[in-house]
Amino acid sequence: MHNKSVAELSRKLESGEISSVELTRQFLDRLKQEDGKYNSFITITEEEALAGASAADEMRAAGKATAWTGVPFAHKDIFCTNGVRTTCGSKMLENFVPPYDATVTEKFRQAGAVCLGKTNMDEFAMGSSNESSYFGAVTNPWGLSSGEKRVPGGSSGGSAAAVAARLVPAATATDTGGSIRQPAALCGVTGLKPTYGRVSRYGMIAFASSLDQGGTIARSAEDNALMLNVMAGFDPKDSTSIDREVPDYTATLNEPLKGLKIGLPKEYFTDQLSPAMEEQVRNAVKEYEKLGATVKEVSLPNAKLAIAAYYVIAPAEASANLSRFDGVRYGYRCEDPKDLMDMYTRTRAEGFGAEVKRRILVGTYALSHGYYDAYYLKAQKVRRLIQQDFANAFKEVDVLMSPTSPSPAFIQGEKTNDPVTMYLEDIFTIAINLAGLPAMSVPAGFVDGLPVGLQIIGDYFAEARLLNAAHQFQQVTDWHQREPK
Repeated sequence: MHNKSVAELSRKLESGEISSVELTRQFLDRLKQEDGKYNSFITITEEEALAGASAADEMRAAGKATAWTGVPFAHKDIFCTNGVRTTCGSKMLENFVPPYDATVTEKFRQAGAVCLGKTNMDEFAMGSSNESSYFGAVTNPWGLSSGEKRVPGGSSGGSAAAVAARLVPAATATDTGGSIRQPAALCGVTGLKPTYGRVSRYGMIAFASSLDQGGTIARSAEDNALMLNVMAGFDPKDSTSIDREVPDYTATLNEPLKGLKIGLPKEYFTDQLSPAMEEQVRNAVKEYEKLGATVKEVSLPNAKLAIAAYYVIAPAEASANLSRFDGVRYGYRCEDPKDLMDMYTRTRAEGFGAEVKRRILVGTYALSHGYYDAYYLKAQKVRRLIQQDFANAFKEVDVLMSPTSPSPAFIQGEKTNDPVTMYLEDIFTIAINLAGLPAMSVPAGFVDGLPVGLQIIGDYFAEARLLNAAHQFQQVTDWHQREPK
């Protein structure tokens, strides 16, 4: 059953071919046997999963089932789960057990989905390789057959690796600067970052509040659509949630693509992209032309400023959000502090990892007196220019397409001592978060035996169009069905 999609598992449960308890036991057994190779999970919730599966079988017997009732999945360990520890990949929250559910968690629970556990992630979602987790690096399932340990991308690397390794059919994720799309690309799975405000952030531990967005990782566009059907919607508990009708994202998956206008941003096809990667992306675009789409070059003239603007805005917001972790109310506290100041400083020094400290320092500096106007305010002005570039592009085309990442999965440890090079791994994804747009990554080929992702970017609330475009591509290609050896 581990090779089945969410849609296929849902049909088998509906037909009675298998019960949710039987299905959940199969996935739990595989997870416990296999995850030692990947370290994709921080917490496995076996007891809670079996109880949820039993409840799901009762829901089906009572005729109250949804498409998700009894289907196993996993949550990124950034979503609060009532009674189950939520660590955010940090020593600071190693033993934190929330007394409430995030809105996303609650919605899946109400749908009858069965959560198998919490997936590993970069600490506080800060990273592009899933090597900053306090609980150890996650290993990409691709490349292991040659003895190489490669990164799965970050920060949602645990979710992407778990789906790629067939440990779960789907997993929730979050995206602040590419943290769904980049790991989806590196692990050969499909990931969707919705429009900012489309999915509630209540109970999702904050990194950068104006950039964070919950989303989905699964094998296919259809499974992503099924996930978004559950997750999307207005939430009065989230002040950034948008009150807008939620369509059925599966309803338009099979619409033909004839007449779809695709734009290729010339700034995304430069010397920073290897020829082999570009070839795979352009081959994918040719498939769209065969499906009836038209292609033209467009320009995003301020795209080159996205990295600089992001690494002022995101650390500044992180500095503010992470100030709450001080050892007073919850989370880690240092032993035997001499006084209050000693407790604050030692707790934060011992509880946070190197990358988190780096971003807090950068963000605090950017917000300090005398530098706010020079850095933070200027970065916000650049952000507005980037938003306008996308608005102008969408006057000409329906979607934009580009590479998701500049290179395939790299070897663990290769870039950990060079933060700037690591930050450039998100060069094609960050501008989308600054603009608040929806985007997804779809498997589109291989370079040196490693997956390549095609990024599809849409206008605000165009998730249905993106999913339709991705689904039609997956009907004529099999990249999303390939398994790591």
